[in-house]
Amino acid sequence: MDLYVAVVMVSVGLVGSFFSGLLGIGGAIIAYPLLLFVPSALGIAHYSGQEVSTISMFQVFFASLAGIFTYQWKNKKGVQLINKGVVTNMGTSILIGSAAGGVLSAYLSGEVITYVYGGLAVLAVILMLRKEAEGESEEQSFSYNRPLAATLSFGVGIVSGIVGAGGAFILIPIMLSILKIPTRVAIASSLAIVFLSSIGGVAGKLAFGSVPLTATIFTVVGSLIGAPLGSLVSAKVTTSFLRYGLLVLLTGTAIKIWMGMF
Repeated sequence: MDLYVAVVMVSVGLVGSFFSGLLGIGGAIIAYPLLLFVPSALGIAHYSGQEVSTISMFQVFFASLAGIFTYQWKNKKGVQLINKGVVTNMGTSILIGSAAGGVLSAYLSGEVITYVYGGLAVLAVILMLRKEAEGESEEQSFSYNRPLAATLSFGVGIVSGIVGAGGAFILIPIMLSILKIPTRVAIASSLAIVFLSSIGGVAGKLAFGSVPLTATIFTVVGSLIGAPLGSLVSAKVTTSFLRYGLLVLLTGTAIKIWMGMF
């Protein structure tokens, strides 16, 4: 792999992981279409849906881990943004689901995986258009339906394991619009949940699929740079910006994926 290819892969990982830290997503919602279309458009490589799924899962693992370290502080009101109860409840379920999804993906074609991904992006947009969660002023005390949260996160884990994503791009809309978890808590906690999810997904990929090693390494390098930068920027902007930023990101990605398939 020459220098040009290495720069492209590092850039893809950096861009995807920047949004990971900024919006609490694993970064696959950006990295997946970039990996699918950019190397091919530049004529440097062509990765199948299976290979993109594998690379993006490793990108999510390292991007979410890097973002977690940046979020290990309290906000101006003294609130610990990574909520351990939310992470434990939803993280355990999504871990089990993602391991199963990672194994299942080995039996699906790259085209089917891409269709699943496109469908998830559309669903995430629909959820984000629902009534928004309570504002940051409610972070000190909030409640949510724990059994429903566990059930939904298990389902998210299965599909995220299939497409090689941490699942936050669909998990955050669920946390905001259905479970009514405050925005900043949802964003920070989702990174920890996505990290747990990616453990199962990575295990499934290693056990039942081949890993394009060099491309994965350079993508991960970019992730370790971009995620902390995104987390630092996230702390400086309003919750409204974060919500609408996620909505725009999801909408653009859904359109790009479906246009690319047709």
